[in-house]
Amino acid sequence: MSVHTGGAAAGPGRGHVLDNPALASLTGPHARFAERRGRVLRYPVDMSPWLALPEEPDARDWADLAALAGPGTEVPLPGFAGRVPADWEITFHVEGVQLVDDGLAAAPDPEAVRLGPADVPEMLDLIARTEPGPFLPRTIELGTYLGIRHHGALVAMAGERLHPPGHTEISAVCTDPAFRGRGLASRLVLAVAHGIRARGETPFLHTGARNTDAIRLYESLGFRLRRRTAFLAARVPERLDDGLAAAVPVV
Repeated sequence: MSVHTGGAAAGPGRGHVLDNPALASLTGPHARFAERRGRVLRYPVDMSPWLALPEEPDARDWADLAALAGPGTEVPLPGFAGRVPADWEITFHVEGVQLVDDGLAAAPDPEAVRLGPADVPEMLDLIARTEPGPFLPRTIELGTYLGIRHHGALVAMAGERLHPPGHTEISAVCTDPAFRGRGLASRLVLAVAHGIRARGETPFLHTGARNTDAIRLYESLGFRLRRRTAFLAARVPERLDDGLAAAVPVV
């Protein structure tokens, strides 16, 4: 698979907005959700685990993140490719990929219904049974979520999460195990993508690098691998000291 890195830049001296999509989202279309301390931004913890560090965080930024999260807290760092302080324990690290629209046959789906706050308990139940990735009580506020129901029960869903300028991430793609193999997830992805395209934006998404079945499916729909990334988490030290300035690479 080829890696595409072209497209509009985020600004002078910076990379593409999809290189740091959480930062681009929280300083752009999703700025109203941002919780900030210094140069560190994050979504509310009941909305999304994504947070945004500067392109090259320094010791002050890590101290601000520690203060924002709290001592001993495990902090998700999805997409982070730099160095973490030496006294922060890396607790989770999975290689991932970022895929971008490269000719999706996006189209509305006649069975797809718009999901709202009243549907969140069912959505959380479906997420718990299928584990597509984080979906929290307020995630639905980030964008449009569509679902397919069978005899009234929610059996498949997909929706929007990160929103860098000119782009929207498709997320929470999942299907009840009893209804897999019917193309429901594909239909919902294309329906969500249709709504994104209608706004003049480009759909993109993330998944695990080892999730080869999902990658093949997304590529068959018209996504293309744009870049490799990583999903990781690190634990804030119980007590911060001068060692904060030292850093170790993520390996």
